[in-house]
Amino acid sequence: MTLVIHDATVVTVDAQDSVIYGGAVAIEAGRIAAVGPSSEILARYPQAGRIAASGKAVMPGFANLHTHLGMTIARGVFEDLSPPHKPPFTGGLSPIPLPPLDPEERSLISQLGVLEAIRSGTTAILEDWTGIEGYVEALAATGVRFLLAERAWDKAKGGIGDQGGFEVDRALGERCLRSIEALHAKRHGMAGGRISTGVSAWAPDMCSPELLRDLRALQQKLDTVATIHLNQIWGEVAAVKAVRGRLPTEYLDEVGFLNNRMIGAHCRCMEPREEALLGRCGCSVAFNSAIAARRGLSPRISELESAGCNIGMGTDNMAEDMVEVVRTGMFMERIRRADGRAPTPEQALRWGTLNGYKAMGFDDGGALIPGYKADLIMIGLQRAHMVPVMRVIPNLVHQGQARDVEDVMVDGRWIMRGGKVLTMDEERIIAEAGRIGRIAWKRLFDSRPDLARPPGFAPLS
Repeated sequence: MTLVIHDATVVTVDAQDSVIYGGAVAIEAGRIAAVGPSSEILARYPQAGRIAASGKAVMPGFANLHTHLGMTIARGVFEDLSPPHKPPFTGGLSPIPLPPLDPEERSLISQLGVLEAIRSGTTAILEDWTGIEGYVEALAATGVRFLLAERAWDKAKGGIGDQGGFEVDRALGERCLRSIEALHAKRHGMAGGRISTGVSAWAPDMCSPELLRDLRALQQKLDTVATIHLNQIWGEVAAVKAVRGRLPTEYLDEVGFLNNRMIGAHCRCMEPREEALLGRCGCSVAFNSAIAARRGLSPRISELESAGCNIGMGTDNMAEDMVEVVRTGMFMERIRRADGRAPTPEQALRWGTLNGYKAMGFDDGGALIPGYKADLIMIGLQRAHMVPVMRVIPNLVHQGQARDVEDVMVDGRWIMRGGKVLTMDEERIIAEAGRIGRIAWKRLFDSRPDLARPPGFAPLS
């Protein structure tokens, strides 16, 4: 049945950043059928089901271009343990490892992340992790659109930023390649096409030239998107320079990994010639602003965009709130540029919606345009922090909060309605996630008495 949402403030994110006050959106067969003034759309679809949306904004859902859902277990722990940004670089993203989880625990913690994502208006997510097959069914059941990128690496010892040289574990790399291909064969296109799969290289200092070439060949074979953590911390840059004799982006270019369907996550520690390389290849960049702010690092977004990169946005670790991400990204760039007017709220909103969909290969989503996927959200505007609504996009970006999101639709199906998530048992997931978190952290510290607990850590007895 055709559905018309009418008498709303419609934020289209089309090429003109059109806003229609007193507007309507018609939805048919999971897609946007028409957008325009309410009187016009209601007259065109007299038999349609109707939803009156006075006092609400209708806009495309957010696209989270880079996250690791299982890392929600580290909320409040990893955010304050960043490595130094000046030499000597000690390597690693955190002195404390992530607690190991069994498949059931990982699935539940990942569902917690999706729950927060839905509640903050996210309709599409790129999940970069390992062992995705173990929780893909749970992700699909949430109703969210996913690009699932199984991770590959072949560095035998150490993690991102470790300065101990590079020993290749070819068998490890081959297992990763097989896992990526198996996930694609079994899951690509499932849930009516809501689930897609991609290729992930962990990071330049975690992958040999041979593995990167193999991953690029696999990307072309599967006709999909590739992603990689790129210039995430200065320790990574130092490691690549020490082993490969060049900067990380130059290393990727040399082995042929850069391409216009590659997403570079972070890009915070770059030299101008690296930004130019990414732009020349038409790469996308996941601007993970909230975690970047927590780490005290910022990419040069205006330079990356001017070079030709497509800028999207992601949450990365420990949080899935894209409302916060979009606002933080705009604020960080204004501070970095010392410019109180640029980027505009309209630019930031585009980064967090349409551009993210484009980067993930969902070229018909991320905007309220006829023919595009009906992936949209409804936001309550009649809130003390939102009125008066004179310019709705600045209101949303400057003042909006995740709790303002009232309704979420993917493929024309409501997955949250009136503030209630319809596809997940919210109460059970929150309770179980809390229990798992306490158990997992206790297991880790019991097995590793050498690890120092950060100050203020909760009792784990």
